[in-house]
Amino acid sequence: MEPLVALMRRYVVDYTNRHDTSVCADLMEPDYTLRMGAHEISGRDELYIPAAERQFTQFPGLGLTVHDVVTNGDRLAMRFTEHGASNRHGGAAASWSGLGLYRWNGRKLTENWVEQDYLSRRRQLCGSRPDPVDAPAVAPWDTVAVPADPDAENVVRGWVAAGFPSAGVHWDDGDDRALVTDTSDRVDDVFSAGDRVAVRVTRTGTYAGGLDGVDPSAVGCPATLHLVALVRVAGGDVVDGYGVRNRQDLARSLTRAEAA
Repeated sequence: MEPLVALMRRYVVDYTNRHDTSVCADLMEPDYTLRMGAHEISGRDELYIPAAERQFTQFPGLGLTVHDVVTNGDRLAMRFTEHGASNRHGGAAASWSGLGLYRWNGRKLTENWVEQDYLSRRRQLCGSRPDPVDAPAVAPWDTVAVPADPDAENVVRGWVAAGFPSAGVHWDDGDDRALVTDTSDRVDDVFSAGDRVAVRVTRTGTYAGGLDGVDPSAVGCPATLHLVALVRVAGGDVVDGYGVRNRQDLARSLTRAEAA
């Protein structure tokens, strides 16, 4: 088994699905940093573990299902769904997609750029029926490392610069409206494993509408949207993949702007 994949198996099985934060010291460096949206949680023991324990308290039966793993040996991307019932919402259940871009130093994890579809989770916890969970990956822990392909990464950079033309990429819970237009896009992280490319992007522009719960008067307001995607490149183009956008943080920022 690939060493980084073996580490991620422990991350999923022993830590996340067993809710056992005692194994984090074996999996992550003390200065492990999680980046989600504009938020940064740096410090395994001081900040990260307490945040994880709050999640486990709210969702005492929380589970994580892995749908895809790709790695080049130094970096790893994992697409997953978290699912469970919230004791803060009368036991309402939800499932929500996520995608993490992990870095390690050959021993332990050092960093993760991740987004989770918390807007979809909020919709479900507020009364919508739980979304179904996609089928699990058949053999995620047998994933073999594939060398990076700089040409594939350049294709994805061009795809970002072109404004993410559809190309068969599935976003969030199926809602692929643009949300932000007139954008300036910054690639925060990108890596490849053969024809599979993972990317994290910050989009800065103006709100185009489309978010439930946000007043239509916010259209045209300054907006920032963070996203991650795992795509496949063929023939010089992005042909398919999955992406997760931080729609909840976007909605919250627009709501705060309205209040101000």
